[in-house]
Amino acid sequence: MTVSLASSQRYGFVLIPNFALMSYASATEPLRAANLIAQTALYEVVPLSFGGQPVPSSSGFAVPCEDLAKAGTLCHTVFVVAGGNPEDWSEAAALQPLLRRLARQGVRIGGISSGSFILAAAGLLDGRDFTIHWEHAPALREAFPHLSPRQARYVIDGDRVTCGGGVAPLDLMHAVIGSRMGAAFARRVSDWYLHTAVADPTAPQRGSSSERYGTHHPALITVLEKMETTIEQPLDRRSMARLASVSPRHLDRLFSEHLGVSFHDTYRRIRLDHARRLLEQSPLSLSELAFAAGFSSASHFSRAFKEHFGLTPKSARANKRTS
Repeated sequence: MTVSLASSQRYGFVLIPNFALMSYASATEPLRAANLIAQTALYEVVPLSFGGQPVPSSSGFAVPCEDLAKAGTLCHTVFVVAGGNPEDWSEAAALQPLLRRLARQGVRIGGISSGSFILAAAGLLDGRDFTIHWEHAPALREAFPHLSPRQARYVIDGDRVTCGGGVAPLDLMHAVIGSRMGAAFARRVSDWYLHTAVADPTAPQRGSSSERYGTHHPALITVLEKMETTIEQPLDRRSMARLASVSPRHLDRLFSEHLGVSFHDTYRRIRLDHARRLLEQSPLSLSELAFAAGFSSASHFSRAFKEHFGLTPKSARANKRTS
């Protein structure tokens, strides 16, 4: 099959140190396959960086890059591909004016995995529908309270394209290629990678609550999902029982029989796991972390954190920075 098009589309990928190779490959390989199937250069993939220096992935593999400042204006679309934590993104501040300039020049701008955080910092997601990897969503909400990422695999909002990362770029690129080449051609590209179950953009990034907690009891699922959305202002046991249409005593039995842990221990673990993600990914103080996790004071939070994880919040943050 030979496809005749006026010109190829140039896709630039700005790689941030410690980016995930899986996210990068999931985004770029479908474009390469499209060229092979079409027997012509539909797409050109260009790795980019600030200054054109090679960028190491999280596995240590360094990718040679072109300079974003010079090559970015030639691109149809520029994606920022990031992983790790916000503190790893020392280049982000220098990238922001370049990304804003490209956006003004009509280049479509996207973020993959935590690349959306960098777009948010550049002001490129204000008033936009977007997503980010679920692990980085709490840090983004804390840093940019006016923004609200969706828990979707990918979101296309005009000239902003965001994706949760991992294997989700396979789904995104199916849509991108399909919009240009048609659904049948996009299907051939996905089949090339045995990508037979193309997910909808609104499909969840994580497994269902039933899978994550190992229970299908409807009352428990109702309470567990409510726990995840009421971390800053935890609800008491009686309110949760009323929400699930059971008595508080029956709710206690459900937690004991189905999960083997108490209501309070489960709620505290969810809040502390949330706090640890924020501690590793944001510069929030202990007092701010305590508030974000629904604790009454920094000292109460620190005691609970050490009891649960075996080290203080300060030590956990220091260990993450040196790992």
